[in-house]
Amino acid sequence: MARRQAVVVEAAGVESDEVFELAAEVFRVMSAPMRLKIISCLCNGEKNVSQLLVEIDTTQPNMSQHLNTLYQAGVIGKRREGVQIFYRIINDRVVTLCRAVCTQIAIESDVKG
Repeated sequence: MARRQAVVVEAAGVESDEVFELAAEVFRVMSAPMRLKIISCLCNGEKNVSQLLVEIDTTQPNMSQHLNTLYQAGVIGKRREGVQIFYRIINDRVVTLCRAVCTQIAIESDVKG
């Protein structure tokens, strides 16, 4: 995902191995519920670690580890203001995918529930 390369579509309309590898990387990054919670919180705007910890029940080291994974994957960006680091969404495609999957699961859960 961090490698921003052109999507290659073969003549038959089947995606190349590279596309599947990049898609697998997106799903790997989103495979942790904690990272999905972080993405959801940051959809409402930029936040620092303290603000995220108010909304998400976890430890500061765990939060930092997941923020670093999202940052390294190019999902979130960060900026420093004094001693605080603020995080924000920079990859809207991941957010769109996350919302679509979580919304569909919530709908299916309501139907079955």
